[in-house]
Amino acid sequence: MIPVELSILLASTMFTIGLYGLVTQKNGIKLMMCIELLLNSANINLVAFSAQQPNVNGQVFALFSIALAAAEAGVGFAILIALYRLYGTIDVDNINAMRW
Repeated sequence: MIPVELSILLASTMFTIGLYGLVTQKNGIKLMMCIELLLNSANINLVAFSAQQPNVNGQVFALFSIALAAAEAGVGFAILIALYRLYGTIDVDNINAMRW
């Protein structure tokens, strides 16, 4: 069994990389990948801490989180495809679709 300290180290490294990418990237697809990295790091923490307890509540919550992340990715990529068809780019700095 993997020690919980290594799981926390892995999850915090993944979270840091995802947060850095979320702040610095302008491409919509890269932003979606960074969001998925953040969600997966949270799932690793849930499973790592749940493995220390006899109940499986954290692992079940991680499964629901994975399903929610898949739905979020599908909707996000559909929005990116629509924005690409409308504006011809997926750079979020060049798209002002959310203004009044």
